[in-house]
Amino acid sequence: DRDSDGRVARTRLRPIPSGRVSVRQAAVFMAAQLAVGAAILFSLNRASVILGLAVLGLIATYPYMKRITYWPQLFLGLNFNWGALIGWTAVTGRIAWPAALLYLGGICWTLGYDTIYAHQDKEDDARIGVKSSALALGGRTRPFLFGFYGAAAALWLAAGLAAGLDRVFLIGLAPAAAQLAWQAACVDTENPIDCLAKFRSNRVVGWLLLAGIVAGHVL
Repeated sequence: DRDSDGRVARTRLRPIPSGRVSVRQAAVFMAAQLAVGAAILFSLNRASVILGLAVLGLIATYPYMKRITYWPQLFLGLNFNWGALIGWTAVTGRIAWPAALLYLGGICWTLGYDTIYAHQDKEDDARIGVKSSALALGGRTRPFLFGFYGAAAALWLAAGLAAGLDRVFLIGLAPAAAQLAWQAACVDTENPIDCLAKFRSNRVVGWLLLAGIVAGHVL
């Protein structure tokens, strides 16, 4: 992405487009990260190793998606949330419904917050020919955000029920869902600063969901 990043105002100062880091240096750093990741992965059980290797195909194809589809956010969600599957198999040794539902909910969540994120760059993206869900949805973004986030909350609820979590799980899920609804209702997609703020606020959603899962197990 270094060439297109260099043509977008928000990303032109990233290490590689700005020239502070060479492509070779970045490749060496990536290889080091992969080595550490592989050391962790191969210490897990067979099912987790298979899943860890399987996701490499998704990772390799993701950077090209913004060039061929208006929905690269979907492929980002497929990648970003894979840890829900590996985390479950690392403990249980197999895939089960709670992990699958958590994964699907995470994909819907990613579709929402990364669409908000993409609105920051939509003018530059349109100029250089890069596609995104922000460009696909345009003025219809808000109702789609409610749809993405509503589906995420419903799938997370289903995951909690499938995992047999105590109802106290809702203490975390309910405010997380409310935060998502606030994002969808209040985001100003024409204001890059507000889009970034709403995007970053998803850290709160993650912490609330984690707190609900932990509480649902402990209590």
